[in-house]
Amino acid sequence: MPRLAAVLTLGCKLNLADSEEIAHGLRHSGYHVVDRLCEADAYVINTCSVTHVADAKSRKLIRSVRRLSPGARVTVTGCYPQSAGFDAATALGADLVVGTRDSDKRELVTFLAGESPPAPPTGACARPLHTRAFVKAQEGCNDVCAFCIVPRTRGREESRSVAGVATEVNRSVEAGAREVVITGTQLGAWGRDLDPPLRPHHLISGILEQTEVLRLRFSSLQPQDITPELLALWQDPRLMPHFHLALQSGSEVTLQAMRRRYTAAQFVDAAARIRAAVPGAAITTDVIAGFPGEADEDFEATLALCREVGFARLHCFPYSQRSRTAAARLPGQLPPPVKQERMSRLLALGEELSLAFRREHAGTMRPVLWESERPAGDGAGSLWHGHTDNYIPVYGTGTGLLNRVTPVELGEVYDDGVRGYSPLESI
Repeated sequence: MPRLAAVLTLGCKLNLADSEEIAHGLRHSGYHVVDRLCEADAYVINTCSVTHVADAKSRKLIRSVRRLSPGARVTVTGCYPQSAGFDAATALGADLVVGTRDSDKRELVTFLAGESPPAPPTGACARPLHTRAFVKAQEGCNDVCAFCIVPRTRGREESRSVAGVATEVNRSVEAGAREVVITGTQLGAWGRDLDPPLRPHHLISGILEQTEVLRLRFSSLQPQDITPELLALWQDPRLMPHFHLALQSGSEVTLQAMRRRYTAAQFVDAAARIRAAVPGAAITTDVIAGFPGEADEDFEATLALCREVGFARLHCFPYSQRSRTAAARLPGQLPPPVKQERMSRLLALGEELSLAFRREHAGTMRPVLWESERPAGDGAGSLWHGHTDNYIPVYGTGTGLLNRVTPVELGEVYDDGVRGYSPLESI
């Protein structure tokens, strides 16, 4: 029997992409790989350090696996050791700590494969961790946003070639993934370090030409990345109508203090161009509450912009003071109660906007990728969960829907999704 490795991931889609690559290497080395906390022979903990809360979760997970399996090999990667120091992760119980680059991931797999059986597993052991796969196209960030520790934890920008990314996408498709998410530290920067320099639309068009992926998502962009050449690609139905544009603040004053490379007006314009080019598209975003010096009118400007754009979902974070960032030294650090009050208002607005977006699409037919199944609870069989092309969570009933894509009519709107009716046929 192959030995068991648990690959546990905290944080962003980029970490998920890294974890899938690590899992592939471990399977090839003879491990059976799972993505849940359980007793195992080896662990990979892919950490996050974007906030103090993320740091705490990373430390807790390292301690937990060491207590759960004292004799296991425990490896740690991701942003936490890059931020806190490798010694900090070692002191918590890690046997090996590596960085965030591809060479570091290969070192990790080699370390864990030292005593593994040589034959790769087959069947269930060879499946991807998720029906939706994540593929990294770019690493690192040259921008120096005042609040962000990521350029220090992920390093300088480095783009993968179109051919290399397409190969990873094809590998995921061959393993059974129906949907692939292209991700990176600063995905809009893809290609500007290449010779000759390229833009993200070159990457997307290359993936579409060189792969047979059924559904393709492009994870996170900024307003300056929304070009006519990029939007024109969404005429291909394989590109999902979902754009994640990082806002952070709707205040021109705060955006300047954050060192963001766009204005609030440019953000609104980019959102309008998306809506004109891709009808029904979901636009989701990140927002920080309580950045140093954020006055009441700055926060109100953020709320107003969120309402104007009509986001499908808000990812909200209270400002977290990170050492070695410019914002940590700024005057006007806000007290926790102010940040929490603003967080509460943002979360309430996010729920309101998300509900409005789901109601807007009630009665329409959308393709749904079914991702998981659980008992319905009333003896009526299975309740399936999946996402539409524009990333609305859907619940429905049926038989054998896992990892299938079916057209579904969206019905009743719930707090966390919608009811889907009458799957017609699978793709």
